Amino acid sequence: MTNAALHVARTGLDAQNEKMRVIANNLANVNTTGFKRDRANFETLAYQQITAPGAQATDQNKYATGLNLGSGVQIQGTARIDTQGSAQVTGNSLDMMIQGAGFFQVLKPDGSMGYTRDGSFSQTQDGTVVQPAIQIPDGATSITIGADGTVSATLQGQTAPSVVGKIQTVRFMNPSGLQADGNNLLSESAASGAPQVGDAGTDGRGTISQGSLESSNVDITEELVDMIETQRAYEVNSKVIKATDEMLQTANQQL
Repeated sequence: MTNAALHVARTGLDAQNEKMRVIANNLANVNTTGFKRDRANFETLAYQQITAPGAQATDQNKYATGLNLGSGVQIQGTARIDTQGSAQVTGNSLDMMIQGAGFFQVLKPDGSMGYTRDGSFSQTQDGTVVQPAIQIPDGATSITIGADGTVSATLQGQTAPSVVGKIQTVRFMNPSGLQADGNNLLSESAASGAPQVGDAGTDGRGTISQGSLESSNVDITEELVDMIETQRAYEVNSKVIKATDEMLQTANQQL
């Protein structure tokens, strides 16, 4: 019994340590453009059934609740919280944010497609290229991006802007199932479903806002509260190990 208690408490330490890592990553990315905080989800480990509920206790009576002993806890997974981050106005004509659901799609150097909420783009290729690719003419004096993603450029000597392309956005049936790759990029997975590409502002996709970037949705106060709760839970599991160890010492001394 006491050895089992040590194992259960150890799983609690491991789970709380992993949750603290999730919190640490959230806090580390508090200033990362378009970052979405993660939440650690817990689940119980297998139970040892000593007595089944409803089993016969005597000829006339049955156990009302039974006896089940848990074997601990583990992190079931992390869920990405896709709430909207606040707008950070930059005034840069190539900075964009999505107001609502959706992702920008970019072509990665290895030829695969990536998805991001980070709309800090530039005319120079830094390894990823927004899709569909848009070529801004040399000598353009201004660039305008509409709420639907239409990109227009005004050339020298012209008064009317010319449409040079359209930025499309992507939705997923389960955006929380996207695989995080680092560098503010996500990739499609079996859990996310196939990308649904379309114009911004259609079929539930958010609109595009030019000259702004989406801030991280990390709430420092909330993360600090979670950090304190995690620390307390870790301490409690440590005390369980200490108490169990003292019980084993007492048993050894008396036997």
